[in-house]
Amino acid sequence: HLPLTIRRYQDPDKETVLSLFSQGIEEHIWPCFTNAMSSPLYLCFSLGLGVTGYLLASGLGALVLVSGWAGLVYYCCHKFFADFVRDSLKTDMQDIAASFMAQPDDCFWVAETVATGKVVGMVAVVAKKNDAERYGELFRMIVSSAMRRTGLGSRMVHTVLDFCKQRGMSMVTLGTTSTQTAAIALYRKMGFKHVRSDSKARIANWMRKITRVTIVVMEKSI
Repeated sequence: HLPLTIRRYQDPDKETVLSLFSQGIEEHIWPCFTNAMSSPLYLCFSLGLGVTGYLLASGLGALVLVSGWAGLVYYCCHKFFADFVRDSLKTDMQDIAASFMAQPDDCFWVAETVATGKVVGMVAVVAKKNDAERYGELFRMIVSSAMRRTGLGSRMVHTVLDFCKQRGMSMVTLGTTSTQTAAIALYRKMGFKHVRSDSKARIANWMRKITRVTIVVMEKSI
């Protein structure tokens, strides 16, 4: 594996970071679609549409109905993730330093290759406070597809945990989508526990239901 270093974000990183962020989020569109379409409910529904279409207009009718249904599911999955990218680029990712580095207990890191200085990962943390405690919320965790299964994800999560512990926080929380099974497995391996599932989304509720995606909220005491 390539030698990597994790350092604080700098303004010249912005273009590469935004590109990596967009690619990292949008690559979940297809897994979201296949996860939904392969569910028992959707398999039965697709079969029912196929039979109905065949009875009404033979093979062409079956093809039209099933293709139309699959197209709707894909559109909803695409909108779920594409809207998230679009909204993020207009808000917190528009000015990363202001959003994630203006306060001493917030930070945004990038991982880069030592040899080339290419940014291949990112993660951020924002300090939060409730009635009982201060804690950190992990955001924007992205690992380049070329660097998966190299241990980089674990290193970046450890960076967040160590940072929050040094600043006297009691816990780190995060939210990820239910379709990101590799990320969820990584967080579980590192001691995060699933505390609840949240159905809130930036798209219409009926569209979110079609995607069969929920937000998995996890936390780890430190």
